[in-house]
Amino acid sequence: MQIAIVAVGKLKEKYLREGIDEYSKRLSAYCKLQVVEVADEKAPEELSPSEMEQVKRREGERILAQLKPDQYVIALAIDGQMWSSEKLSAELDRLALHGRSQIAFVIGGSLGLSPEVLKRADAQLSFSKMTFPHQLVRLILLEQVYRAFRISRGEPYHR
Repeated sequence: MQIAIVAVGKLKEKYLREGIDEYSKRLSAYCKLQVVEVADEKAPEELSPSEMEQVKRREGERILAQLKPDQYVIALAIDGQMWSSEKLSAELDRLALHGRSQIAFVIGGSLGLSPEVLKRADAQLSFSKMTFPHQLVRLILLEQVYRAFRISRGEPYHR
C-alpha cells in the first residue's frame, strides 16, 4: 500500500520532526510512505472572512496539484467522521481489498481546507472536535496509521 500525507506547511519543531521520523521508520515495514509539504499562504494575523477564503483557496490549489487521480483521498477536517483506530484499520483493509492501494491523507493549514479540497476528498476524518495545531496532527496521523497496520495484522500494540 502507498500512503501519502499531503500537508500544508513545514515542520518547525524538532520534537515533532523526531516523532514523525520515528513513525515513518516504523511504517516502512507496512507501506510505502510519502510526505509532501505544500507552502502555507503568508497572511497577517487578522483576516476578513473573504481573505480567509482566499488563503484556503490558494493552499487548496497547492494541495490539489499534489493529488493523483487514482488516489483515495481522506481529508482531515474537524467536521469529518470520527473513527476509532479499529475503524481506520478496517477502512484501510477495505480499500486494499477493493484495489485502492494509493491513499492520500490531506492536512490543511491553520485555517483548514478549501471547499474544493473537501469536494475532492473521498472521505473526511476528524480526530476530535477540538482544534489541534496542523503540525501536531501530522504526528498523530502517522501514529494512527501505524496502529491501524498493527491492528490489521493482529500484532500487539499498546491500547
